[in-house]
Amino acid sequence: MPRIGPTELIIVLVIILIIFGVGRLGEIGGAMGKGIREFRRGQSGELQADEPASVDEPKPSRRKRKEKA
Repeated sequence: MPRIGPTELIIVLVIILIIFGVGRLGEIGGAMGKGIREFRRGQSGELQADEPASVDEPKPSRRKRKEKA
């Protein structure tokens, strides 16, 4: 079975950077981390059925939008 080396990882990271852009990488990483934590809690039984799952509202984008004249 072939192994994933550093060259392949760099290529994947560059493709992800091109697709999502620099500004969105932090948001995506945070969302993935939160999802993994909730999954682990659910697997271990910490999250009870009677507890409502917390849902965060998305943060506004940092990009400045051009105003139409």
